[in-house]
Amino acid sequence: MKTKFLGFCIAVFLFSCKEDAKKSDIAKKEVKQYTIEQFMDNEAIGGGSFSYDNSQLLVSSNRSGIYNVYTVSAEGGEMTAITASDSTSIFADAFFPEDNRMLLNADGNGDEIDHLFVRDLEGNIKDITPEKGAKSSFYGWSDDNKSLYYGSNKRDPRFFDVYKMNLEDYSSEMIYQNNDNLSFSGMSNDENYFALSKSLNTNDSDLFIYDSKTGEKTKINENQSGNSAQDFSKDNNTFYYTTDDGGEFSYLMSYNFETKERKKVVEKDWDVSGAGFTKNGKYMVVYVNEDGKNAIEVLDTKTSTLIDLPDFEGKSITSVGFSSDESWMRMYVGGSNSPSDLYTYNFETKKQHRISDVLNKDINAEDLVTAKVVRYKSFDGVEIPAIYYLPHQASAENKVPAMVWVHGGPGGQTRQNFSSLIQYMVNHGYAVLAVNNRGSSGYGKTFYQMDNKNHGEKDLQDCVEGKNWLAEQAEIDGDRIGIIGGSYGGYMTMAALTYTPEEFDVGVNLFGVTNWMRTLKSIPPYWESFRESLYDELGDPFSADSVRLKRISPLFHTDKVTKPLIVLQGAQDPRVLQVESDEIVAGVRKNNVPVEYVLFEDEGHGFIKKENQIEANERIVQFLDKYLKKDGAPKDGQEPVNEKIEAETD
Repeated sequence: MKTKFLGFCIAVFLFSCKEDAKKSDIAKKEVKQYTIEQFMDNEAIGGGSFSYDNSQLLVSSNRSGIYNVYTVSAEGGEMTAITASDSTSIFADAFFPEDNRMLLNADGNGDEIDHLFVRDLEGNIKDITPEKGAKSSFYGWSDDNKSLYYGSNKRDPRFFDVYKMNLEDYSSEMIYQNNDNLSFSGMSNDENYFALSKSLNTNDSDLFIYDSKTGEKTKINENQSGNSAQDFSKDNNTFYYTTDDGGEFSYLMSYNFETKERKKVVEKDWDVSGAGFTKNGKYMVVYVNEDGKNAIEVLDTKTSTLIDLPDFEGKSITSVGFSSDESWMRMYVGGSNSPSDLYTYNFETKKQHRISDVLNKDINAEDLVTAKVVRYKSFDGVEIPAIYYLPHQASAENKVPAMVWVHGGPGGQTRQNFSSLIQYMVNHGYAVLAVNNRGSSGYGKTFYQMDNKNHGEKDLQDCVEGKNWLAEQAEIDGDRIGIIGGSYGGYMTMAALTYTPEEFDVGVNLFGVTNWMRTLKSIPPYWESFRESLYDELGDPFSADSVRLKRISPLFHTDKVTKPLIVLQGAQDPRVLQVESDEIVAGVRKNNVPVEYVLFEDEGHGFIKKENQIEANERIVQFLDKYLKKDGAPKDGQEPVNEKIEAETD
């Protein structure tokens, strides 16, 4: 018996050794390293409006280097270019409902002043909202398919009115004038009921229904809560909205106009982030923000049963859309390790068609990293969710440097979506921990409101604790951890380098706020309906809050920065002005600290042109290779690099 047991122990030991050897081999796996050009050669596709006869889809794609509009057969095949812009990106809104005219939109190189354009049957493109300086947004088609609805602030730059445009001659009439600083959120098919919202703070809003026949305005929510209009029933009798009244997460409610009755329709363990009906009301689509990932349900409205959606083997369906006759569905499918591809499905034939294959053929999908959701305790015990990317080549024997990634906002959320920059960084040997610090959306309203008038303080400590969590991981070099972020995340990068100067080894600031007083005073006029809520969360720059706003503005504390910094900025940015980056760079350079500055003259808030994305992402990894990797760290006595790279425009 003892002999048998000893033999068993030896067998287990040998098996364990083999398994350890296998794990070691996996840890030492050779991963092909790709260039940024290869990563950015993944195509990005958006939209997917069906033509009136269901034969084609209208999509946006950046295959030309910037976004242009294309058509493609609903059953797949080659894409046909509709626009050929080489400067301003152009996006698809929709095919016209009864012919092959197309509705498009574009702004001026990132200035966010969008106009609507029509491409007629002869191929001519016309600006149908040409008012200079006015911003226009497509709201949908009329029930009889003879008109379109759109919002515009041409009457008053602060407010968006609702207009109805005739599809024959493109003449417009105003059907709702916004005199009360409310936001239009939807309209019934008979144009009688208008859903309007008033922001109270960055979480809560009041929701109203305006009856255009009687002029009465009815408040839908009974208590202060976060409320959002979703859709109207096709018989115009019921209004659907989401609310978090009495709970942490949003759920779907209905309100009957005749009985005034409110009913709970759908509730989940996470936020119901959206819901709506298809053209004739056959299906209802429900979106759920499930731990940073879209979960989608499609229900048959007659039977209230779920429609079986195709299984994509570990990938997620991130969005769906339907043809007007509800016989076709288009789907975007992807994940953290896979850029989203477009598919179609025919309900009648039960056939599924793959429309795109956007991953660059040079890239082996197995070399990409699947994100993992992790959680860690912050300094005060609050649990912080994060999305973790670990390079395949990382192991306890081959420790890698890491970056804490901070999303924009405030109030944004890093989701389990594909990012070329993150995958590029991970492929080149950097772990990434995308932190959803307190104040992030998607984790309940208590968590969301935890950073109110506390920015650059407790939320920054959440990022520091993220760094500490990374340092505890066996595969991470705890002495080589930096921080990166865009917009509000860029602010957090600068806050980290100024208020906790010894915590992070480098900083990457993409168009980040550095002077809150200036930023809050210079918000675009069309943000007027949201301005007071923003002031409520961050502080009013025209009040005593200005003292605190100055205290948390990195621009006034640049003397504290001791670690290498790279700053990237778009000159056309209307939200975070170029001067924010100009001044922070000048201030930090006085410390004789390595600073690099990359300025794009033809970009706004976020870089949209592929050429500029390549330049920006490559500069970031080159910077990290130089200042974060062991073999690239500056040696004692080495002169710091202070350079400004301006990306030339065509």
